[in-house]
Amino acid sequence: MPDLKTKAVSLLGSTSAVDMYGTTKTILYTVPVGKTAYVTEVIVRDPSASLAGGTSYAFGTGASADTWMTAVSLALVVTASTGFTIIRPTSGALLVESAASSEFGIKATTGSTANPCTATIDVFGYLV
Repeated sequence: MPDLKTKAVSLLGSTSAVDMYGTTKTILYTVPVGKTAYVTEVIVRDPSASLAGGTSYAFGTGASADTWMTAVSLALVVTASTGFTIIRPTSGALLVESAASSEFGIKATTGSTANPCTATIDVFGYLV
C-alpha cells in the first residue's frame, strides 16, 4: 500500500518542546532519501508561555532555515498550553522544495521574550 504522504497533503512530522526563545535552528522534519518534500503549511501550537515577543522566525532548509517562509511573527500566540496558529505561504509566494535528506526546521531571529518557552510544531505537506 502506498504511503499517504506521497498521495495527499498529510502530517509529515510533529516536534514537541521546540525552543521558541533561542536562535539555534531546530530540525522539524528530515526529508527521506529519494524523495522531495513540498511543505504546504506549518502549525505552531501549545506554547508553554506567551510568544508575544516572537516577531521573527524563519522556516525552511539550510543553516538559516530560510527557504520556505521568513520574518514570520508568532506574537499573537499568547495563550499558553492551548493557543495555536496556522502558517501558510501567501498566494504566489516563491517557495523552495526540500530535497532528499534536507532538514526542514525553524530558526528564531527575534524569539519569544519568555524564557524558557517551548511549543509543538507540526509540518504538513507531501512527498514526490
